[in-house]
Amino acid sequence: MPAAILLAAALAVAANPSLPYSLSGLSQVGPYVVLVLAVTISAWFNRSRALVMLASLLAAYVGYNLASELGSQSFAARAVFITLTVLVPFNVLLALAFPERGVRQHRNYRWLLLGLAEILTVIWIASAGRTSLSGTAWRDVLDHWLLRYPPTPLAARLLIAVAFAAALARAWPRRGSKELRKEPRPLDIGVAAALVAFFIGCEWVRLPGAFGAFMSAAGVILLAAVLQESHRLAFRDELTNLPSRRALEERLSGLGPTYTIAMVDVDHFKQFNDTHGHHIGDQVLKLVATRLAEIEGGGVSYRYGGEEFCVLFAERTLDQALPYLEELRKDIEYYEMAVRGGDRPRDGKTGTRLRDTRFPDKTLSVTVSIGAAERDDTLIRPALVIRAADEALYRAKRAGRNRVMR
Repeated sequence: MPAAILLAAALAVAANPSLPYSLSGLSQVGPYVVLVLAVTISAWFNRSRALVMLASLLAAYVGYNLASELGSQSFAARAVFITLTVLVPFNVLLALAFPERGVRQHRNYRWLLLGLAEILTVIWIASAGRTSLSGTAWRDVLDHWLLRYPPTPLAARLLIAVAFAAALARAWPRRGSKELRKEPRPLDIGVAAALVAFFIGCEWVRLPGAFGAFMSAAGVILLAAVLQESHRLAFRDELTNLPSRRALEERLSGLGPTYTIAMVDVDHFKQFNDTHGHHIGDQVLKLVATRLAEIEGGGVSYRYGGEEFCVLFAERTLDQALPYLEELRKDIEYYEMAVRGGDRPRDGKTGTRLRDTRFPDKTLSVTVSIGAAERDDTLIRPALVIRAADEALYRAKRAGRNRVMR
């Protein structure tokens, strides 16, 4: 999606379409609308990292347009352009340095104070030589080869490159965390792509409409990323990375006349928590979820709630699904989970390196009980099939656990 948005912006700039006189203001107003809407949505959805970048882009676009009214070759326009190319990636780096805590967080006024300080600093620099307060020193500073204009100063390019690398590092799936993150987060990819759009806009700032087009592209990329991230949080379980119960309920409404549903429950899960602690219980859930995500036969696994999971086989009968469920049960049973003590290094790479040289403090064996049912002439609704699968699950537990029953 980011690549498509960037391509659309580039084609729009290259084609340079002329709008009718009645719509000629859209090229100027459009970026404002996109950025303001994106800022509002990110604040509403409580995404602080996206909000920081979008607010920086909006302030940069407003500031450059105001300064350009004094002339695109004026010192004010030059000063504002140089400072915005530095401050936008700086703010992104600052936001990436902290974990995502939402917009409504303790002491969030510090971001407002930082933004106000940056705006006043830009005004101070841009007014160099016009007032006694600003003096003329900034004119010499901006003539330094690191800040030379145009197009984008070298210092800004370096900052943008570092911010892009940091965003890409957050988006890249981390080694050794397969259970937690199998795919990049949309918002992390959006931040990296928006930085690319911002850089291209700065490089092509002299082309008519290019700066506005790519600032709009950055806003659209982040807006789409915020929406996709919110969808991911709503429909994917954060602990196990499996689709959530809400995603299952949405899928159930579109099933055909043939399907099988299996309910999977971790045996003695409360005992794991009481004996080893909740952090071990979380590891057990991640282990089971990893095996469930790899089930074959067209099965799709969901986190149903607590230690219970659901596997849906669309277009398969119960007899067709049972061999895959039995294979899943054995796979979980024969896997020994290594549990290490509290002295395990927090750094993932160090822990992985030491894994082959140190014996685990203990190993745990996990088993699951599975109950399965299929749609037939009596179980005509998904809710009835799930209830029948639950009843089969309870029969499996009463029969001694660690088995599949229909």
